[in-house]
Amino acid sequence: MVRLNDQTRDEYTNQVLSALNAGEREQFRDGFLALHPTEQVEIFQSLEKTKRKDVYQFITPSEFAQIFQGLDIDDQKQYVLELDEKYAAEMFNNMYADDVADFLGEIKEKAEKILNTMNKDDADDVKELLAYPPETAGAIMTKEFISIKAESNASEVIEQIREEAPDAETIYYLYVVDAKEKLVGVVSLRDLIIAPTSDKVEKIMSSRVVSVSVRDDQEDVAKMIKKYDFLAVPVVNEEGKLVGIVTVDDVMDVVEEETEEDFGEISAARGSLDANISSFTAAKKRAPWIVMLMFLGLVTAEVIGQFEETLEAFILLAVFIPLIMDSAGNTGTQALAVVVRGLALGTIERSSVGKLLKREFGTGIMLGLICMATLLIVVPLLYPTGGFLLAGIVGGSLFLTLSIATMVGAAIPLIINKLKIDSAVASGPFITTINDILGLLIYFSIATAFLQYLPQ
Repeated sequence: MVRLNDQTRDEYTNQVLSALNAGEREQFRDGFLALHPTEQVEIFQSLEKTKRKDVYQFITPSEFAQIFQGLDIDDQKQYVLELDEKYAAEMFNNMYADDVADFLGEIKEKAEKILNTMNKDDADDVKELLAYPPETAGAIMTKEFISIKAESNASEVIEQIREEAPDAETIYYLYVVDAKEKLVGVVSLRDLIIAPTSDKVEKIMSSRVVSVSVRDDQEDVAKMIKKYDFLAVPVVNEEGKLVGIVTVDDVMDVVEEETEEDFGEISAARGSLDANISSFTAAKKRAPWIVMLMFLGLVTAEVIGQFEETLEAFILLAVFIPLIMDSAGNTGTQALAVVVRGLALGTIERSSVGKLLKREFGTGIMLGLICMATLLIVVPLLYPTGGFLLAGIVGGSLFLTLSIATMVGAAIPLIINKLKIDSAVASGPFITTINDILGLLIYFSIATAFLQYLPQ
């Protein structure tokens, strides 16, 4: 159990809530504001509406801004309706511009009204962020950063930090700009502190600055921060001017968003993963894929229908249809997951595509050999009527099917990615259905070829 000054977390929380219930404003403030913002959010979300209104009375809009930023968007939409206009305006003025922009981007019909209640400078920063295309560096960057001049000395910069740090989202990196606000260097807080106070920034800074453009995709920005292990990365416009920074906490949100999006694509359930949406909305989101897969299922049925005579001649062949279909779909989906993950993480380069396909094909062959060897032993024991010939037909079909299925599962997302389409749209159900069709064609073709040798 987490301890806070010799008190358990539950004991401390109960003490804070008791002060709130008793209307003891100062005692509540002392206890509540001493907590980590995450714990403040948890306590606030546990309160009923009447008690939440007491919280608004006990803490200032600037203090509540920290809580509001920690809420998810659905809760923000709910709680903002409980605030009076003046309180809400002051709260937004004290939030980071990127967090305000994220919120207003979800309530576009009320965005202009809220912007009009904010301070002009704060509102202008938010409007700038809202003007950038969604899912770009410009849309997720924050405007609260510290920029310094190359001609300043270390002592002057430290004094500047004391003044500006309370409003900055991070101070661990300071970005150096020239007279035209163009990014020319970066200084870490560590280097600044250990440098002689008389040293100029241009002597301390590194001029080899890694930056991103306002138009860069947010996923590429996340990959860059991960690659360089940054806490933040500067964002420049087309003229090279420093206009913002993207921090690691923003990137974590991007990674979560992109992962959810890819998971939705790969499971053919994009847009319906949220447990809070209605059944109607979920069905509407999933219906296009289901209808398409239904028509592909008709192709599968047609394949079986084309080999009706083969089935009638040796009905035992029908027993192995689910085995062929399931194995093909599962193997293809595994290969799909490997490739989509590699593309998402940026670990698959153009030079390594051939090696990847070769490996997946080899994996399919090995899996096929293992399954074929197993079936050659099991099938004659379970179905002595068919004997080893039936085992060979099923085993050989599965060997070829798994070999091809891995290639299909690996190749399709690579092709889609080459066409500049999100590789995750090569969904698991889609790959599964394609491999089902191929597996059945292989199985019945081989069975038809050897039909005359099977016992009638």
